[in-house]
Amino acid sequence: MGNYYQPEIETASREEILRIQNEKIVKQVKHVYDNVEYYRNLMDQKGVKPEDIKSVDDIKKLPFLSKTDLRDAYPYGLLGTDLKNCVRIQSTSGTTGRRVVAFYTQADVDLWEECCARAIVAAGGTNEDVVQVAYGYGLFTGGPGLNGGSHKVGCLTLPMSSGNTERQIQFIQDLSATILCCTPSYAAFIGETMAEKGIKPEENTLKAGIFGAEPWTEEMRQSIQKSLGIKAYDIYGLTETSGPGVSFECEEQTGMHINEDHFYAEIIDPETGEVLPDGSLGELVFTSLDKEAFPLLRYRTRDLCVLTREKCSCGRTHVKMSKPKGRSDDMLIIRGVNVFPSQVETVLLNKGYTPNYQIIVDRVNNTDTMDINVELTPEQFEKHGNDVAPMEKALESAMRTMLGIGPKVHLLAPKSVVRSEGKAVRVIDNRKLV
Repeated sequence: MGNYYQPEIETASREEILRIQNEKIVKQVKHVYDNVEYYRNLMDQKGVKPEDIKSVDDIKKLPFLSKTDLRDAYPYGLLGTDLKNCVRIQSTSGTTGRRVVAFYTQADVDLWEECCARAIVAAGGTNEDVVQVAYGYGLFTGGPGLNGGSHKVGCLTLPMSSGNTERQIQFIQDLSATILCCTPSYAAFIGETMAEKGIKPEENTLKAGIFGAEPWTEEMRQSIQKSLGIKAYDIYGLTETSGPGVSFECEEQTGMHINEDHFYAEIIDPETGEVLPDGSLGELVFTSLDKEAFPLLRYRTRDLCVLTREKCSCGRTHVKMSKPKGRSDDMLIIRGVNVFPSQVETVLLNKGYTPNYQIIVDRVNNTDTMDINVELTPEQFEKHGNDVAPMEKALESAMRTMLGIGPKVHLLAPKSVVRSEGKAVRVIDNRKLV
């Protein structure tokens, strides 16, 4: 049996969890129907009324929400309460001007921080711990979420944000940090830098890490555990549903417990939208059961995973989700940032290049790399073929503005990107993430 932040909820019987979910979904659907015109219209189109939803079994009658809906409704179209009740926004790294902006009332912030607190306690955290938060702060949800969760547990919280690795290591040493929260690739980099400095894993005070925001493999987990001398726990979330802490790993490290008193999960067939039984691989869909400001119903995450209700040795009774095993759309997650090939295409076309390109993603020394090969037109090649460096630099800078991360751009002769008969192979991902 492990430690719990809220034992009565985290180890509640299945009947009790279902009772909470049924009670909350009836209230939530009514709340959304009354306050969110955008979703009310979707329900009306489908011929569903709030009174048709009597329990979570009826969720399948409701329409889905997707990323496209969030963009169409930007910025206030999915707001579920008066703006004066909102205390904060967080946002995804999206295409400029079409980001997802999520709103929070104080109750929403508390709920989110409680979920993160559960994750910290599941990783062995108590009020004796020193939690170093090296996720990005600001609009990105990683920093604020774990920061709030750490406060709730009563840990000494070091709000480091990401980057400045020398300082991260200095603080780990000087303040005896015990739990590190950041992306897995940054954790690997910190481990590597420590090794270069001659600091052995057993010489640092860290005992656990809570790593999320990007896909990572079991091999990467083992390598981080070795290089930092810690136990590495996975955490999952989306800005759309509040941020990290929607689900988290316990000491068993065999999947992440979903906080089912706040989030109802379904697995659907991405093609047909049909709900699949537990144990099937499909697309994860979330309904926020008690969010006030940004209450999304049946939000399609595009993440493919499996749900399991097998008994867990940690004593938690909440359903577990596997690590996402890929996506049902073409989004890439590179160094924690969401990148769509369509964004790359937009930049190329705006700058007068051909749409013949290929994105190559790899992981070198535990850090994601992104290269973009772009064909020149015959005219461009004739004119600039011998000196493309300034053009590559200009494109790299335009890509950084659009994507939020800087790729390497390579301008190539016409016809050098392989043509395919069917769907163009736009992305080659060599990271071996599954």
